[in-house]
Amino acid sequence: MVKTGVFAVVVVTDWRDRLDELDSEHRHMLEGGSLSQLFLRYPLYASHPVFIGSFYGFLVGLTLLLPYAYFGNVDDISVMDSLRDWGIQTLMLITLCSFLGGSSSIIASVSKRPPIRLENRRRFLFPFPFIGLAIISVSMMNEIPDYAIFAGWVCFVLPGPLYIHLSYAPRWRIIDRLDRGLQPFDGMTRTIDISDSEEVIATEDDELEEVVDESQSD
Repeated sequence: MVKTGVFAVVVVTDWRDRLDELDSEHRHMLEGGSLSQLFLRYPLYASHPVFIGSFYGFLVGLTLLLPYAYFGNVDDISVMDSLRDWGIQTLMLITLCSFLGGSSSIIASVSKRPPIRLENRRRFLFPFPFIGLAIISVSMMNEIPDYAIFAGWVCFVLPGPLYIHLSYAPRWRIIDRLDRGLQPFDGMTRTIDISDSEEVIATEDDELEEVVDESQSD
């Protein structure tokens, strides 16, 4: 609070300003990758894990629009019936992903674990939605076992909720505490993921080597 005469002006500190007060390892952890940075451009109340989960569910539902339209046309199902079926399926996905996002937020608040950056692990998650979509599309054309359909839906939906649970929800919890002026790491037995720490050290070593090489070349 800044006082001028009889007036008082409250200076609100944004979480990004407080982030600059942390060391490089914790800044690296909380800044997140490009996806987290995209979501965190918006106010924290709008980027809550529940809403991010809902948004992911909507995106997943959009990818099903074309298969529903195509197979509805093949099976002589009216456009309105196909849209109705797609809308119901999309609402179910939004509800499911929203619920999983909220559950991840609660678990992150209870466990107080640090977020895990998934930037270098995306290549392992990237194929899952395509595999799931392929299985779901096949199930629309032919009879396949129920366990295969279930596995297809798990592969199709898994990456988003997994990202929110492992990375985004714990990061959002810490940033929310920063934004409210609280001690962000209070109650945490470990404040940073080991892989994040190693990544920062490796990056700093690479930058140091570049500086040394440049100075030697000069």
